[in-house]
Amino acid sequence: GTSFHIYLPATRRQPCLEDERPVSMPSGRVTGRVLVMDDEEIVREVCGNMLIKLGYEVAFAQHGQEAIDKYTHAQRYESPFDLVIMDLTIPGGMGGKEAILKLQEIDQNIRAVVSSGYSNDTIMANYKDYGFKGIIAKPYNIKELDDLVSMILNEPTG
Repeated sequence: GTSFHIYLPATRRQPCLEDERPVSMPSGRVTGRVLVMDDEEIVREVCGNMLIKLGYEVAFAQHGQEAIDKYTHAQRYESPFDLVIMDLTIPGGMGGKEAILKLQEIDQNIRAVVSSGYSNDTIMANYKDYGFKGIIAKPYNIKELDDLVSMILNEPTG
């Protein structure tokens, strides 16, 4: 039967969260097409919104086979993807470890980033040995995502 009353000061200003601050977009910035593969819709949505805010065109896949299909279709009939961000593990489906091998058969110069919420996986520690160009841990930070994607897309292929 205890009641608590909490009084907070009122303000008319809207709060500005750190992730909502505008990201500076330098002139000559790299843009491109990014395919985001993750089994969780919210992760795809958050990552996609960050990439769109950074100026990239984004497509999505829920699992490895869908990513392979979309990547192949884009190579043949559309503009190819410049980068693929792949979730390492997909419960009940093909994850990044398996999908990167098939994508390398399609495009030996593929630029792929492995993503996981588990930083202690050996693939995360040795990502280059598995054909990935970079890693990003979940939850995503827009600055880290921007830096990583820009760095990889600015590297020469081959």
